Amino acid sequence: MKVLFIHQNFPGQFVHLAPELAALGHECVALTLRVKEPQLWKGVKVLPYALDIPPNSTNPHPWMINTNTHLIRAHSFFTAAMALRENGFTPDVIIAHPGWGESLFVKDVWPNARLGLFCEFYNGVEQAKFEGDVTPEDALRLRMKNITNHMHFAIGDAGLSPTQFQADSFPPEFRDKIEVIHDGIRTDQLVRNEDVVLEVEDFGTLTRKDEVITFVNRNLEPYRGYHIFMRALPRLLRERPNAKVLITGGDETSYGARPPDGQTWKQIYIDEVRDQIPDEDWARVHYMGRIPYDQFTRMLQVSRVHVYLTYPFVLSWSFLEAMSVGAAIVASATEPVEEVAAHDETARLVDFYDQEALVDEICGLLDDSPLRARLGAAARQVVVENYDLNTVCQPRMMEWVKKLMDAAPNPPEFVAR
Repeated sequence: MKVLFIHQNFPGQFVHLAPELAALGHECVALTLRVKEPQLWKGVKVLPYALDIPPNSTNPHPWMINTNTHLIRAHSFFTAAMALRENGFTPDVIIAHPGWGESLFVKDVWPNARLGLFCEFYNGVEQAKFEGDVTPEDALRLRMKNITNHMHFAIGDAGLSPTQFQADSFPPEFRDKIEVIHDGIRTDQLVRNEDVVLEVEDFGTLTRKDEVITFVNRNLEPYRGYHIFMRALPRLLRERPNAKVLITGGDETSYGARPPDGQTWKQIYIDEVRDQIPDEDWARVHYMGRIPYDQFTRMLQVSRVHVYLTYPFVLSWSFLEAMSVGAAIVASATEPVEEVAAHDETARLVDFYDQEALVDEICGLLDDSPLRARLGAAARQVVVENYDLNTVCQPRMMEWVKKLMDAAPNPPEFVAR
């Protein structure tokens, strides 16, 4: 069959699914903003499309900026899709991440194609409560952010969410179409490694004999608790004179509000705590930036305690990856985390805002090797049993695609392993 993938940052969440379908002989095409020239990636034909007009060029109402950008992307994608149709490509199945708007008009191009939507998150007022004081306008602002979600409900044939928490964020009118299937974790590669060696600028060679504390965000920002971790850092460094702290992530904004013009959340919270930290202690903190995946894996493997904090929002891959390598984890007791981890069974959980409890739990784990081993082993077992790519997630994902295909008019034969 012919499958079209839509994702502004392809492959994104389709990093395993798309190559698997291509390997089975299905014709897979992806349209994305990520590339400038056509290319072949793991059997998938990746084609670029360009925006017809720059985002935000019409100065819309601030609450309409997202929707305006989505519409620009949708119209631009429509143009590219029409060209693809004229070149003879008619997909049987379209698998799209609708969060950036591209797929709004795909049924106008291919009305008979079955559309499967990656339902990442439906914005709710609980996010605003975590951001600070909630005003009546916050609920309105968040409702406006969901316009694109609602427009997709009318055309989507099926939905897919990585976690129960994310699926349940969607309203009943579409929730019944959503299956919960995680993207999958390579537990065969993300394993505990007693002999791991990590080279870090300023620190030299780190091994599991070193007291390493790790913290990871895609981008360092409040949604992922960066501000809480930084506020806990002065006391943590005082109490752990031998610890080395590795902070990984970029300087941009993935979620939530952007920092004031010309600033980054990273630097804002460095400036907030820096005068509380002596130079000799600050020398034990290293910002890794964005790093290659093999280095990221070794960092998790060398970690003695890994810290993960998040608002009630999308669960990060890095949390399950840390569990897979058997890391001892201190995490926020928020809903997405509690779906996967249980306090004192697979991790130590603390209130998101309680930085004193955060330090207490980190120090407690650093001082208790048997506890670290017990939690780490149990955490890995949970991921192997429920989130392994090859034995759990990918087979279920392929079945989801098959059900999409079977519902199409005159469906072609579906090939599966």
